[in-house]
Amino acid sequence: MKLKEIQFNDQSAERIYKDYLYRIRKEVKGLNQQNQDEILMELNSHIYENLQEHPTGNEVEKILNILEKLGRPEEILKPLVADKKLAEATKTFNPIHVFKALLLNLTNGMSYIIFFILYLFLFGFVFLIGAKIWNPSQVGFFYKPGEVFIIGLSKGLVNPADEILGNWFIPAMVVSAIALYLVITLLLKLKRTINK
Repeated sequence: MKLKEIQFNDQSAERIYKDYLYRIRKEVKGLNQQNQDEILMELNSHIYENLQEHPTGNEVEKILNILEKLGRPEEILKPLVADKKLAEATKTFNPIHVFKALLLNLTNGMSYIIFFILYLFLFGFVFLIGAKIWNPSQVGFFYKPGEVFIIGLSKGLVNPADEILGNWFIPAMVVSAIALYLVITLLLKLKRTINK
């Protein structure tokens, strides 16, 4: 559905209104088109209804008062955009969208910080796969009871013979990364449904 912009008689009021719409569009541009349109139409509807409550008077003052009550788009839309982005990400399971959504939600509570750290661990698994290909003798799962437990780069601290997985290290990291990704994303989806 296309946004029907409000018409003003006063050019200054129209410029203020269009600038506000521009700022809204700028804040929501990271969302899919449907969510962008939904937010834009909701705020536009709010502006229109408030203008209809006071049909007479100075249009510039009316629009300034309405926009002041609504607040700056850069502030009021942050939590809404973060929540919508999280909803998009958990539907698609796209890791880039999930990471962006978590970045947007970092200020929305400790649980999002924990999810962000878990995703960093996930990217650590992916990094280890590349590191194993680059330096196979020093990267792996090194274990010697009571002495050594390393998943990653050993930097020559341990005997390469203590590497347990050998050629199975990369498949193990791939399976671990996929499993961790699915679990974290499903937990994120569960958290969203609980918060509603």
